[in-house]
Amino acid sequence: MTDASVEVANLMARYTESIDAGDFEAVADLFGRAAVGVGEDLLRGRDAIRDLYVATTRRYPDGTPGTKHVISNLHLEIDEEAGTAAARSYWTVLQAVPGLPLQPILAGRYHDRFARDGEGWYFVERQYLIDLVGDVSHHMLGGLGPARAGHP
Repeated sequence: MTDASVEVANLMARYTESIDAGDFEAVADLFGRAAVGVGEDLLRGRDAIRDLYVATTRRYPDGTPGTKHVISNLHLEIDEEAGTAAARSYWTVLQAVPGLPLQPILAGRYHDRFARDGEGWYFVERQYLIDLVGDVSHHMLGGLGPARAGHP
């Protein structure tokens, strides 16, 4: 793996750590320069992204959503010379909270784009493709409607 591959993969891992910790400020920092969402319904801007997570993700007394986001089947395309990268991956969200035993609640794919500047690599775009939906009643505030589908 190249240094760029590791750095891009680490960005993706920082998202999973941040969302599972309930740290929506860190999520917003990661996506602050990106367009994020489902299909053509993309959200832009750090504060708008943070506000979406706050408004739609249930957090428990420990401050977390009781989830584990797992990324697999990672495929990276890095153009070192241009300072751009793309990634496709699968994601699965597991949850275990009072009233819900451990189980997968969502699964799908990420299509990500990245760029590099003098400070390093950053997200340019994250497209969520939702393939499987289980019991999200303990995770999503207000259900998983089309307008809320932009942040597994």
